[in-house]
Amino acid sequence: MREAMYWEPLERKRVRCHLCPLNCIIDEGKRGSCRVRKNINGKLYALNYGKVSSIASDPIEKKPLFHFYPGSCAFSIGTVGCNMHCKHCQNWEISQADESFPYLQDATPDALARLAKHYECESIAYTYNEPMIWYEFVFDTAKLAKKAGLNNILVTNGYINEEPFRKLAPYIDAMNIDIKAFDDEFYMKIASVPSGEASKRTAQIAKKEFGIHVELTYLIIPTFNDREEEFRAFARWVVEELGDDTPVHFSRFFPHYKLSKLPPTPIGTIERAYSIAKEEGLKFVYIGNVPGHNGENTYCPRCGKPLIVRWGFTIEEYHIDDGKCEYCGEPIPIVGEYNKKRYKSMWW
Repeated sequence: MREAMYWEPLERKRVRCHLCPLNCIIDEGKRGSCRVRKNINGKLYALNYGKVSSIASDPIEKKPLFHFYPGSCAFSIGTVGCNMHCKHCQNWEISQADESFPYLQDATPDALARLAKHYECESIAYTYNEPMIWYEFVFDTAKLAKKAGLNNILVTNGYINEEPFRKLAPYIDAMNIDIKAFDDEFYMKIASVPSGEASKRTAQIAKKEFGIHVELTYLIIPTFNDREEEFRAFARWVVEELGDDTPVHFSRFFPHYKLSKLPPTPIGTIERAYSIAKEEGLKFVYIGNVPGHNGENTYCPRCGKPLIVRWGFTIEEYHIDDGKCEYCGEPIPIVGEYNKKRYKSMWW
């Protein structure tokens, strides 16, 4: 447990949390919406500091990050809690849990950085649940990881207030931000937050102000966020606000949690989203959760040749040399060198 950052005291021992746009007002003895920030005697505490639910040595493509140190290993860690309550969450066992989760282990930033180095990972990824509500621990770990020569990755819904994000951003190298829909009604009905504006703002600040490598994921859920006009509005926003070179991943939904009775996303729907995004000018669009689909590959936006051929999280061919297409010389926005060696696998 650690005293939280970004809160203010109110009358009658209440507090207001300023970490995310929910800005929860919390009575003494109660918790915020994320379940892991508690008012104890008029002070706000982060109950999940140093509490780890999941650790794995993952291929970076699993995050998914396709344009950041391809083929490398991301030392991936998560805790419990989330400031959203998505009805389709695939990790709901930890995202909707608190510090009473039975499989938590204690960890320190230094120990995690040493483990990442031991398993020859280039990065630490804060993932599995929402890392923003693990803010104090992520902040401490990210600073130490930077000193150790590791990259820091956030796999996040981006739902955080500007001030805390700006404090964390200088230590972050890459982000995959989950844009859950391009309709505020979806955020209210499915994610239990008022809108997705904060997530979009985080993406803009990250890329345009701090130069963080940003990729976006849009999980397509049948009947909820699968309208063509929504795909088009989303793609236009990415082109206009983040740039046409921003990688976008349209992922296939499979039944989970409270949406277990929905069917998986038809592949045709994902292919239509892919085509619309290309029509709107996005250069690097991907189809996720459909292993073996050609939409997993990176194509040169100039000559159309396949530059990175993937099967799932595995790279089978790589045709980028010194940041350029091997066939026509077109510059390709890839951060870091391709790591051809296999990473050490681990799971805990």
